[in-house]
Amino acid sequence: MSRRRKAQKKELLPDPKFNSTLVTQFVNNITRCGKKRIAENIFYGALQIAAERGGQDGIGIFKKAMENVKPVLEVKSRRIGGANYQVPVEVSPERRISLAIRWLITYAKARSEKSMAERLANEFLQASKNEGGAVRKKIDTHKMAEANRAFAHFRW
Repeated sequence: MSRRRKAQKKELLPDPKFNSTLVTQFVNNITRCGKKRIAENIFYGALQIAAERGGQDGIGIFKKAMENVKPVLEVKSRRIGGANYQVPVEVSPERRISLAIRWLITYAKARSEKSMAERLANEFLQASKNEGGAVRKKIDTHKMAEANRAFAHFRW
């Protein structure tokens, strides 16, 4: 992290299919080794599978899943007087989106379905119903913040 100035945020171009920067950010996080076309195919395939299984449009399921996974609170380690405290802090809007995307991809990769598109689709469907690994991670994060609420006065 630079001490001189804040890093500038890059402006993301909206994706051509849904005209959404959120979709672009998600696809960029799936991308490995510069293979963006493959990542797009995985994401669009996952939305198509989710639409077939969920009975509604895929982008609606995706947005609902993102809303259900976004955390409100998290804990940050803070060193005070020789002791480390887990201090609960609110999560900024940009970080909420980043964490939700990261958790959805991580828990989709951990699933046992055959293709990544199927894994993502099932994770989207479960997250839209407030179930699944990514939602569990959000709940655990909130529980940790609630348990350490006594140290909230150490917030900076």
